[in-house]
Amino acid sequence: MISTQEIQAKRPPFSAEKLEEVQGVIKQFPEGRQKSAILRVLHIAEEEFGGWLSPETMDYVAGLLDIQPIEVYEVATFYTMFNLEPTGKFVFEVCRTGPCMLVGSDNIIEYIKKKLGISKVGETSADGMFTLKTAECLGACGYGPMLQCGKTYHEHLTPEKVDALIEEYRAKYSSTNSQN
Repeated sequence: MISTQEIQAKRPPFSAEKLEEVQGVIKQFPEGRQKSAILRVLHIAEEEFGGWLSPETMDYVAGLLDIQPIEVYEVATFYTMFNLEPTGKFVFEVCRTGPCMLVGSDNIIEYIKKKLGISKVGETSADGMFTLKTAECLGACGYGPMLQCGKTYHEHLTPEKVDALIEEYRAKYSSTNSQN
């Protein structure tokens, strides 16, 4: 097991507020079952440390949960909802399973790549605004092709709707930054 000191040296600790939140999540589970908190703690870590999970962050989470780092890596690499590399400000996750493919998700993926100037899924646009990912079923089979950005679903996509989404998110980012 990695010592707490080794973990702290590699990864800055959670802010006091986030650490309190993590401890509250861990306390929801019986002693010895703190691993059950892993999904929620990984979400908190992603939120706290820039929107992605570095190996150092995953080691830090392992130390907090008193589990082996490999146990955290297994979970973080299994679920597509976790980012293991830095991403753009907005992540477009396009559903690529059968029902969405039948109604054009492959065409939407290609269109987004062209529109953002990227060559493959997983890349981020040159301006750092958008990352394109694909996802297994997002549970909106009757509304495809569709994508998720954050917690929001965008359904029945067309190239025109994609153009509008990109502009909407650019405007959202610009208005947020102009207020700072």
